[in-house]
Amino acid sequence: MKKLILFLLIFTLFYSQLTKVSYAIYDPQSSANNKYGIHILFTDEISEAAHLVNSSGGEWGYVTIPIRISDRNIEKWQRFMDECAKYKVIPLIRLATEGDYFVKTSWEKPNKYSMIDFANFLDSLDWPTKNRYILVLNEPNRGDEWGGIPNPAEYADILSYAVDVFKARDSRFFIIGGGLDNDAPDIYQKYISQFNFLREVNQVVPGIFEKIDGLSIHAYPNPGFSSTPEYLGVNGIYSFKYEKDLISEYTDKDLPVFITETGWTTKTTPQSTQVEYYKRAFANAWSDKGIVAITPFLLHAEGEPFQQFSFIVENKKTELYQGYLKFPKVKGTPQIEPKTIHTAVESSVLKTKYFTQEFTKTIYSAINSQTTTFFRWLLNI
Repeated sequence: MKKLILFLLIFTLFYSQLTKVSYAIYDPQSSANNKYGIHILFTDEISEAAHLVNSSGGEWGYVTIPIRISDRNIEKWQRFMDECAKYKVIPLIRLATEGDYFVKTSWEKPNKYSMIDFANFLDSLDWPTKNRYILVLNEPNRGDEWGGIPNPAEYADILSYAVDVFKARDSRFFIIGGGLDNDAPDIYQKYISQFNFLREVNQVVPGIFEKIDGLSIHAYPNPGFSSTPEYLGVNGIYSFKYEKDLISEYTDKDLPVFITETGWTTKTTPQSTQVEYYKRAFANAWSDKGIVAITPFLLHAEGEPFQQFSFIVENKKTELYQGYLKFPKVKGTPQIEPKTIHTAVESSVLKTKYFTQEFTKTIYSAINSQTTTFFRWLLNI
């Protein structure tokens, strides 16, 4: 019995060393970084997005894209990852649920099983960069994003669990807290302001901001998606600073910022003015060294309510698109994964090899004989 235990221990240690690879996230600001990005809704928009964010001297800009729990199509998403590598774009993958069956005006609440499913699926993909950026859900301080009623305790639990389950599969997953509605008031069972929500999240899971790797910020120019780039209110494009100041009370960790949604509305701000606003925002508010990426919402919307923010309207590139295209950018140099692009590799069926019955019996006999001898030795029988 001692020999059996010794054998199993040696085998386990040997196998674990063969399969164990040491990975970890890296600081995205440790090398040249192209912080320009765009928010998209569909994987087939990647080439157009790349053209925009990597224009005027840029490479390795960013895209934010949601993935629904029902949309775990490995061929579709591997093709997307391969095209990100091809076009030199860094994906920020936002986890999303589905429309709530019972509360028609709300997204359903996530659960821990969905986090496991997301982690397993996204770990099965080959990513273009070593950092695998994951945005954990969207504006959970709004009831219509959380089954009808916002619940910071539930979100804190899900966020903490997401860190554990993703990191258990690969420590290269870079977990980013979900962006909050920066203009939400405190209205019982409907909305919770961004600051009160963050306070309650930390109260429920003390140290949660030590666990995550970055912050997603929705730095909309409120009130009304219309304030100027110089407006310093907590609900404007500087909202990232106020959120970071609050979180600094709970952790010494300098969490990098990802502005994954922002944008002015054409209902009050003409696109010519928006181009100027974006130019001033990038030169001042968003020149902060702690900001990794800015991905305005939205590249392309078919209609309202999102068309007011869209860079492409009715398949036409707007004045905003053309202005953003001309902004000077840099060639990012992220740590990339040297993977072979393998989408569209056709599967083939190999012919079955048949052996004679006599040959098969001979092989089985030899294997059984050697196996019996080995275990007799091992168990000292």
